[in-house]
Amino acid sequence: MTAVDTNVLVRLLTGDHPAQYKASHALFTAEPVFIPDTVILETEWVLRAAYQLEPAAVCEALRRVCGLANVTLANAPMIAQVIAWHEAGLDFADAFHLALSKDQDALKTFDADFIRRGKALSDCRVEKP
Repeated sequence: MTAVDTNVLVRLLTGDHPAQYKASHALFTAEPVFIPDTVILETEWVLRAAYQLEPAAVCEALRRVCGLANVTLANAPMIAQVIAWHEAGLDFADAFHLALSKDQDALKTFDADFIRRGKALSDCRVEKP
């Protein structure tokens, strides 16, 4: 199995560099691919910040690639939860933090929006320190 870096995934999803898109597409169609959690997180940031994609478009792209039969994720149910929470309005990174903290009593933050949006999403309370 081959792991991919963010730039390979972004080229596949955007097709903005023809030669790199072709190489990325060939990789994703020829062999089993592992996408690390950190690559998912960074890809969302790149698609949002550099390509100005809206959350729905980012989520659609990530769902599409993560759902490929030859793609493996470290924790597919967690990534699905992160994407769903992001579609529901939670910041992608905050959704990731909360999903990774699911077995903890609380996640402490000064981010009032995260506290407000994070309520009732998880057994892990999102609250001020």
